[in-house]
Amino acid sequence: MPTRSHTSNNSHGTPRERILYTRECFQLMADFLILIRSGSTDFDLQGRICGTLDIPLSEVGIAEAHALAARLNAGVTALAIPMARPAAIYSSTAACAQETSQIIGRAIGLSPRRITDFQNLDQGLWQGMLVEDIRRKQPRVYRQWQENPWAVVPPEGELLEHACSRVEAILEKLWKRHAGESIALVVPEPLDRIVRWLTAGESMGDLWSRDAQREPLVELPLASQWNQPEPQRAGSERPEKRWAHRHTATG
Repeated sequence: MPTRSHTSNNSHGTPRERILYTRECFQLMADFLILIRSGSTDFDLQGRICGTLDIPLSEVGIAEAHALAARLNAGVTALAIPMARPAAIYSSTAACAQETSQIIGRAIGLSPRRITDFQNLDQGLWQGMLVEDIRRKQPRVYRQWQENPWAVVPPEGELLEHACSRVEAILEKLWKRHAGESIALVVPEPLDRIVRWLTAGESMGDLWSRDAQREPLVELPLASQWNQPEPQRAGSERPEKRWAHRHTATG
């Protein structure tokens, strides 16, 4: 990210300073992020909370990964829209994400790069539990998590706010490293929801469910997100924390 000064935002400084700052942001960013949700694990199919546990792909997940690889190799989105070919493919530390990235990498001729410390949302002692069990045995906790996960700390886990901050830092490094290029990033649930919230302002939805209707492979335009009027960039639970908004923060 560009150095943030007291004039480096869209509400301070002269018009020329604001224009130069915006151009600097665009030049430092990758053009597109191809975000790929890793294939399913047995935990996903059983309705269990995975978190940072290393659970391998299930047979269903392996088939999903091959289908994603075929789509990426063909260079089209789910709507048959042409998609940029990535210059590199990265994965989180999760076993399912690494397996998925390896399957995709072989299909498109790229060696996946594992990002150190890019782990999933740490949900502490909830990990391994059935979501249904929490709903029945701890209805208040379940309700609080569904209504406002920002205010709930998983026992021995991490705050959602902290997870967003560390993911944001990793993404910024990738954007700088691949300025002007497209990159692919393979992550598990709910890490993909966090990335989509940070980069595109999409609602995180239910962090405990794997939405079969949610597109597992999306191409997100990055610099153009910053070039939209504020109302079009809205739509998240905590818009002031969205990455596309945070370039306006004063230093």
